[in-house]
Amino acid sequence: MVGMAVKIVDVSHHTVDYAYRTPIKFGGVALDRATLLNAEVTIEGPNGRRARGFGSMPLGNVWSFPSKRLHYDQTMETMRTIADFAAEIYRTSKFAAHPIRTTMDLEPMLFAAGDSVGQDLGLGEPVPHLATLVAASPFDAALHDAYGKFFNKPVWHCYGPEFLGEDLSAFLGVEYASIRLDQQLKPLPEPRLPMYHLIGALDPLDATELQKPVGDGLPETLEEWIPRDGLSHLKIKLNGDDIGWDVNRVLRIEEIARRAMPIKKVSHWRYSLDFNERVPHEDSLLEFLAKLEELSPEAFNRIAYIEQPTKRDLKSDKANTMHRASARIPVVIDESLLDLETLLLAREMGYTGAALKACKGQSQSLLMVAAARKHGMFLCVQDLTCPGASLLHSASLAAWVKGISAIESNARQYMPGANLPWADDFPGIFRIPDGHMATACLGGVGLAGIPDWKTDAARSS
Repeated sequence: MVGMAVKIVDVSHHTVDYAYRTPIKFGGVALDRATLLNAEVTIEGPNGRRARGFGSMPLGNVWSFPSKRLHYDQTMETMRTIADFAAEIYRTSKFAAHPIRTTMDLEPMLFAAGDSVGQDLGLGEPVPHLATLVAASPFDAALHDAYGKFFNKPVWHCYGPEFLGEDLSAFLGVEYASIRLDQQLKPLPEPRLPMYHLIGALDPLDATELQKPVGDGLPETLEEWIPRDGLSHLKIKLNGDDIGWDVNRVLRIEEIARRAMPIKKVSHWRYSLDFNERVPHEDSLLEFLAKLEELSPEAFNRIAYIEQPTKRDLKSDKANTMHRASARIPVVIDESLLDLETLLLAREMGYTGAALKACKGQSQSLLMVAAARKHGMFLCVQDLTCPGASLLHSASLAAWVKGISAIESNARQYMPGANLPWADDFPGIFRIPDGHMATACLGGVGLAGIPDWKTDAARSS
């Protein structure tokens, strides 16, 4: 509807670099730094009134642009360049529309820009569409934030028929003609959500494994983190190609948890398992599950879901299905999830869930929510070690979407300095005394209730 359409009149962006407190291992790569991309988008309505929105996301190049040929600086520079192109694409878009319509119309141009950047830089391999989505996501987030501010309400209340249209058939096809986006969302954000704490493959579990203390006053081991934050949900990163190591790692974590959980009177806890795409085939995953169940039925029964265990290119390996594994535990598509086509392919191959990530864009994430819920799929929200405003965005996605039972948050462990400017204003998100995020604060105006003065401070920092 024209009255609910806005046009973009200005776009700006900048990056901030952070060193990790301790490294995280991604797919065999130890990551020790992050570059945060912040974006601002100003919109104007038919009456000439304007609103400004803010978006933020780490440029997770190791995760979104894995390469055996290119080094870290090359893939990071590629994503920085794509972000520059994305800013110009959003800035020069001339049509007035709802943010989801704008971003989905611009998406082919964004992917073309990513392809062009890869060719211009002579990379010798294509830029993954996932890397382009990550680089463009802060602009999409800022557009949604501005839209909510324009109407002086949470943007989550701006996805009904009066704003977006009667249904989602224009974005997903006629099969989704009866699906409305606002029906996938809660009227208010969930007030509390359990928080998943990441246990990286390099992270010490107790004092016997601690070789190089950081000495900054924060917990150094899992055994210290659990009582400090009252944890009840643990995300375990595993090798995937070493069943013995993986089983023993879970058994050790179960041992630590049994010692530490009672300190805060936590009697029920859950695990999610992340193999970083390194499981060679479903039989190997089933062997891991069988061995774990044999040695510790309790640990096995704590597994809530398994993140995409095999390689992300599902099209090239359609025989490597997950039907048998997902009959036991939900198996979610993560890195492979780029659009409706990949969601449906994963479902056909036996995946029973979908991992939502704010870094793939607010627009894309919401459309995948609607499609996944139509097909009865398990949903979870995962992190990209998001600090500050990017964590507020991710937590909002978890708090507002129906069917999400927990939220992942890693920056407090690995880059806590990036959270410091935000902690006093959103203490329920950045301070975790009882294993939960207090997410009721995410019901404010815009995408996550971030006031303009706060983003002004982020810009100048």
